Amino acid sequence: MIKRLDHLVLTVQDIDKTIRFYTRVLGMEEETFGAGRKALRFGEQKINLHEAGKEFEPKAKQPTPGSADLCFISDGMKAEEILEHLKKHQVPIEEGPVRRTGALGPIQSVYIRDPDQNLIEISHYLEEKYAAP
Repeated sequence: MIKRLDHLVLTVQDIDKTIRFYTRVLGMEEETFGAGRKALRFGEQKINLHEAGKEFEPKAKQPTPGSADLCFISDGMKAEEILEHLKKHQVPIEEGPVRRTGALGPIQSVYIRDPDQNLIEISHYLEEKYAAP
């Protein structure tokens, strides 16, 4: 019945700081929609942003900054290149590179934290048939 994830919502302390991090470090695009709402677009998905205490209805039962654990697949970058990119942006590495299992097969991952301390996993598939072109 379900085909793919369209968007998810992150509740954050500071929307501008979050946008700066995700656009600068992860290459996502800032989007404004509706009545001035903000989102981060990447590929065919997006992350809608809610400011803590000013969430849009309906919302999660307990929206909390720092409670997310997200895995993103890189656009062709291997772990070594990801590490170099993060170092260039002075982003501390939480863990990695380490081998994990993604939705389609084995991945190699590097873990970092965003401004709200959400755990962000940046990965690439180890099998070419699942790798980004």
